[in-house]
Amino acid sequence: MTLKDKISEEIKTAMKSGDRIRLETLRTLRAALVEREIEKRGAGPSMTPEDELGVLTSAAKKRRESIEQFQKGGRTDLVDQESKELAIIQEYLPKQMSVDELTALIKGVITDSGASSSADFGKVMPAVMKLAKGKADGKTVQDLVRKLLGGA
Repeated sequence: MTLKDKISEEIKTAMKSGDRIRLETLRTLRAALVEREIEKRGAGPSMTPEDELGVLTSAAKKRRESIEQFQKGGRTDLVDQESKELAIIQEYLPKQMSVDELTALIKGVITDSGASSSADFGKVMPAVMKLAKGKADGKTVQDLVRKLLGGA
């Protein structure tokens, strides 16, 4: 069963239960998946798990950015709604790495790449993101890499 199929089933369940936020969030996810599927037509194989992960990661990132902006604007009602949507999206994402796990991963990449200063940021960041794809927020990774390379 593809992610799109799973989300379609969850939409039916949300409709029956009357969970409006869940229903709207799942519909948005399904629409994003269909959109990506259409983009991929004629460009090789259909949707891959990496494509699905990309859609989910993008949706989660949008919610995090919205939460940050709404907090700055004092819109607690919208912060609450975006937080609920983010929690629903995270149900479909792989388990997120803890800060300790992420720090250990980054230290390993720094050691392997021979990075020694903040000038090596461009060498370390892509390697870490490749290893942590879908399991860590890019902003968190970026902050930790800068800190561990001495550029914080």
